[in-house]
Amino acid sequence: MDITEKLLRVNFSTDETPHIKVNTSICDTTCSMKVCLNICPAERFTLESEKLRFVVDGCLECGACRISCDTGAVSWSYPRGGAGVRFRLG
Repeated sequence: MDITEKLLRVNFSTDETPHIKVNTSICDTTCSMKVCLNICPAERFTLESEKLRFVVDGCLECGACRISCDTGAVSWSYPRGGAGVRFRLG
């Protein structure tokens, strides 16, 4: 099962204000390792034309990017008022 099929098993209730913000200019100028490309289980971080791109849609709210980022480029908080990920069992 690939990542797209796995993400189809998760219900998302999006908030108008994203729970995670990434300052990609910090990533592009000061981060050489770009750990987020490999640590995000939902593969929300990609490289396009040697620049980091982040898409919040499909984020699993695990916080791995926030923990692994040592440049301070990731600002992460829980979604507001019941919004966010709801995992289906089974």
